[in-house]
Parts: sequence; structure tokens; C-alpha cells
Amino acid sequence: MNPTPDYQLHRDPFGRLVFTAPDGEIHVGVVPVRAFPIAAPADGIALVDPHGHELAWIDRLDTLPAGLRQLIEAELASREFMPEIRRIVSVSSFATPSTWAVETDRGTTRFVLKGEEDIRRLASPALLIADSHGIHFLIRDRFALDAHSRRLLDRFL
Repeated sequence: MNPTPDYQLHRDPFGRLVFTAPDGEIHVGVVPVRAFPIAAPADGIALVDPHGHELAWIDRLDTLPAGLRQLIEAELASREFMPEIRRIVSVSSFATPSTWAVETDRGTTRFVLKGEEDIRRLASPALLIADSHGIHFLIRDRFALDAHSRRLLDRFL
């Protein structure tokens, strides 16, 4: 059985999250923030006020009551957009900037890679690629990509 937290969380008429502390203090515009969004997305989530002050810490999402968990997951989903690259179809050039055509878990797309420094190595074998608009694309396991994708990617690493 999941323990019930000593705080309350709900949406106001404007769609903002409202946090009510155990002492009755109300905070409007609360934001959930993942501590480890890629390595452990369901572990370590802070609820922070609009000024960035932590109001509550959630060790694991799956320990929360269903209604509260769904509210937090919906808020995270509305704020986070990180397509996962499944295949690199082509790159316009091996010099940067270059245009990449990729297949992601959200469909096919094209983006511009400004420089090799926009490819960040995460905990091996993951990579995070930032496009020219600041959208982040995740490669969870670069070694699991097909041979063609790995060859193209290796030219930039």
C-alpha cells in the first residue's frame, strides 16, 4: 500500500499546479523537476515553487497514490520534449553546421546540428544532441543503432 503524502496538489482554473503544505501554506505555479531525467526518470522528483525552492521530494513516482502520480506525470509530459533517435537516415555534410534527417520515437524529422560540441556524452552509451533551436534529442544506446547510423554518428564523435 502506498503512503499518502502530507501535502496536497491540484490544478487551479488556469491549469497551474497548486501545492498545499502540511501547515496550510499555499504555493501556486509549482513545477515537478526530475533529478535524473534520462538515467532514472521515475526516481528523485522535486516539487519546486516558481522561485526554484524545493517544497517536496518524491523518491519514486510509483509510491504515490494514483491520482497524484497522474497529475505529476501529466505536468512532466507537458513540459518535457525529448525525442529518442532510433535511426540516422542522413546528414548533409560532415562539417558543421549540418542538417540531420532522423527517425525518432515520435516520427521522422530534420534538424540542424550547429557544432560537434552540441553532442554531449551522458552515462555510456547514451548521447544527448541539441539542435539549433535548443531541442534535445536522446540516443539512449549508440551501440544499438544500425550500422549506417553508427557510421554517420562516429564522424561527429
